[in-house]
Amino acid sequence: MDISEIIGTELNAVEFVQDYLQLRFEAPMLTFYAWPHILFSDFSLAYGEPEYRNALCSLIGEKVEEATLEEGDSLTVKFENDTVIALSLREEDLDGPQAGAYSDSGLTTDQIEF
Repeated sequence: MDISEIIGTELNAVEFVQDYLQLRFEAPMLTFYAWPHILFSDFSLAYGEPEYRNALCSLIGEKVEEATLEEGDSLTVKFENDTVIALSLREEDLDGPQAGAYSDSGLTTDQIEF
């Protein structure tokens, strides 16, 4: 699956929905059913750790520099400030059959799960 359409776009919204996360980029939307890690140059944050939510929200307005989704391996979104949102897609790291979904249009009706 190609998520490169988000490269060069700004993160417009971070939505915490009961047990999943949505990131909206101008039009496209990434939905995470598993919680991604936030990687900084000198430390990382995982869901449940102090400042996790604040770190995600601080990325609103940042432009995406790189975005890759390698089925069965990983999803990474790198921002121009060098912060990376990363999610392992390896079977042994996931709790369910899908780790998330991607929509070019931002509509849930045309999401493709990964």
